[in-house]
Amino acid sequence: MTHDPQAYGRRMADVYDRFYADLLDTEGAVERLAALAGDGPVLELGVGTGRLAIPLAARGLEVHGVDASPEMLDALAARPGGEAVVAVRAGFTEIDLGARFSLVVAAFNVMFALGSQDEQVEVFRRAAAHLRPGGALVVEAFVLDPSRLQAAPVVVPRMWSRERLELQVLRHDPSTQRIDSMLVMFDEEGGRLSPATHQYAWPTEFDLMARLAGLRLRTRWADWRGSPFTAVSQGHVSVYAAEPAA
Repeated sequence: MTHDPQAYGRRMADVYDRFYADLLDTEGAVERLAALAGDGPVLELGVGTGRLAIPLAARGLEVHGVDASPEMLDALAARPGGEAVVAVRAGFTEIDLGARFSLVVAAFNVMFALGSQDEQVEVFRRAAAHLRPGGALVVEAFVLDPSRLQAAPVVVPRMWSRERLELQVLRHDPSTQRIDSMLVMFDEEGGRLSPATHQYAWPTEFDLMARLAGLRLRTRWADWRGSPFTAVSQGHVSVYAAEPAA
């Protein structure tokens, strides 16, 4: 299957905010990112509809957002405050903005949306090239629990209430570290199918990618609230900074 970085935006841009508002810790992420950004500026990879970028800009930070999906960028521009975000349509492996930032952000599994490990390595390199001295790259991603994906396929309930149902059907190939998924969503306005492929990586693999880009892990939490990262954590928020000069 050919990787299409624009496919997710085509299918999800019009419903993204409605379906994900209750699932993501946007408030915690904005607080943590604002503290890390200092005076800015900030670059978000996979800016989407502006879930993080708009509230960061509302705090007075200069925020740039890159996304490959024109539909997502249209949704960003249509949201109140969206005009405050400098939006750039580009693939993450192609960015060359001619500017440096105090903070580069790849939130909510953005790194897993890339088509290969080589692309992930290249994004780390390009992110590092866009950092100011003393700046940091922040990566948020899930941590796979292989025991949940022994059968094929696996059906995972994501959300269930009187108004809404979400199921995720997953097929895992551990030999390539790829997960093919189909997200099935129903609410009072109807249903939606969203297929996706995740090229996942373990936190230690991200650490190595960062080292190749001249970055080193500064700290890692289990979530945006700063919970300790442990062997049973289901996700991580990792902060990478430039290695000190020899």
